[in-house]
Amino acid sequence: MPCRGESPVSHELPPSGGRADNDSVSTTSIRASYLVFGQPLLEPPEMEEVLDCLRRAWLGTGPKAAEFERRIAAYKGVPHAVALNSCTAGLHLACLVLDLRPGDEVITTPMTFCATVNAIVHAGATPVLADVDPATGNLDPEQVERRLTRRTRALLPVHFAGRAAPMAELMAIADRHGLRVIEDCAHAIETEYRGRKAGTIGDLGVLSFYSTKNIVTGEGGMVLTRDAHFARRTKTLGLHGMSHDAWKRFTDDGHRSYDVEEIGFKYNMMDLQAAIGLHQLARIEAYWQRRQEIWQRYLRELAPLPLELPPPWPADERHALHLFTVQIDPRRCGRTRDEVMHGLHRRRIGTGVHYRSIPSFTVYRDRFGWRPEEYPAAMRLGQNTLSLPLSPRLSDDDVGDVIAALRQELLG
Repeated sequence: MPCRGESPVSHELPPSGGRADNDSVSTTSIRASYLVFGQPLLEPPEMEEVLDCLRRAWLGTGPKAAEFERRIAAYKGVPHAVALNSCTAGLHLACLVLDLRPGDEVITTPMTFCATVNAIVHAGATPVLADVDPATGNLDPEQVERRLTRRTRALLPVHFAGRAAPMAELMAIADRHGLRVIEDCAHAIETEYRGRKAGTIGDLGVLSFYSTKNIVTGEGGMVLTRDAHFARRTKTLGLHGMSHDAWKRFTDDGHRSYDVEEIGFKYNMMDLQAAIGLHQLARIEAYWQRRQEIWQRYLRELAPLPLELPPPWPADERHALHLFTVQIDPRRCGRTRDEVMHGLHRRRIGTGVHYRSIPSFTVYRDRFGWRPEEYPAAMRLGQNTLSLPLSPRLSDDDVGDVIAALRQELLG
């Protein structure tokens, strides 16, 4: 949760930018246009749906947002889905509806975007980091066990890059210790784990529809749950704390009476956003298939390079294929991740970093006393991980350009 409505470190030239100065890069290896990392594929149906909002002059929360909730709930197989303006908002509200309080601890991963940790802090609880599996980037259950205290109240795993976190082990820990579980599914709308869809295994799951995600609304998020109380409270807190009847203001039935039950937030999704998502969701499988084609080509053609490629996943899981991450180990490559990233930028290839480990950032070191070396797997991934373009918008030629540029950077 880039991970949510927020961009990670990336290198992209502005639209009017010319070629970066670097005499060592041959002109034959530079694209005519810059390949922007994470650009979504937007098609005429969603454009027409947005125009329909404009023609009706119904821009805020309304029937399209409600329909988007229904379709996401059906896709995920849950009775309740609450549309919000970001995944970050969803994570924040998920913590609140679980009644986390000051002094309560939530164990999460250091290999995530800052929004995951920030949501815990905004809810008044204390984030506690557990290191990750060095191969998958997902929470390591053994490390989670070591971080448990009498104050632990919840686990917040991230399905990193679209690969399912080890939910059987994490749910077993939660069951043994009476903990709640929030799934950060910012990367994982298509992810499945042993026949169950990501976001439906814990108490609450949170999706992202930010503009780099597998389906997009520009900005946007969704909270999933099987619990009617959690759903109702999420919806209430997401609209100023007003009672459920307040949502009838967004219909044409004339009802206007409502109560204010809690001190809430302005987190609701607009119809303008949902209009895009409705048609993106209709193409979710086609987009996944295209990303799979690109993924398999990367695996084949990058295999000879001195890189660490994403590991395979179990047959009973489905990877959302959100991020294709490679490890640029200076001992193997002779160059650092950042050097390779800048080289690709000069060749007009945009890439991303997902992520620098959370303890590497000043605010968390100062506030919580975290040190990167305390989480060595996340520290190494944060230093070496590079995300390559992976979008249904990419043409075969675009993918070939990425592979060729990376080969030139690593082999000369």
